[in-house]
Amino acid sequence: MKDCKEFSAGDNTRLRELFNPLKDNINLRYSLAHATVKPGKTTYKHRLKTSEVYYILKGNGIMHINNESEKVQEGQAIYIPPDTIQCIKNTGTTNLVFICIVDPAWKKEDEEIPEEQL
Repeated sequence: MKDCKEFSAGDNTRLRELFNPLKDNINLRYSLAHATVKPGKTTYKHRLKTSEVYYILKGNGIMHINNESEKVQEGQAIYIPPDTIQCIKNTGTTNLVFICIVDPAWKKEDEEIPEEQL
């Protein structure tokens, strides 16, 4: 992970892409990233054309998918269907850390973030 450059994703999550077959020379359908949301912060509401799974490694939060909200914590997996509005809020006092799996692999043009949040 140290070799993966950290950047701010479109939804304002701090990400490190571990694998993306569109960038790396590997035969995968999906991309894999390590994400961090700071305490008290919420990612921008956004929509992906693809399916996504979050696996919570550390921390607590609230996951919002369309009009539903659920508390999330370490050890939970969350399925996010394609074309749904999503965001996650860190409700804890430490970083919320999770793995993101996007299938098919994440591409910037597959992500939509409403203009008013930018």
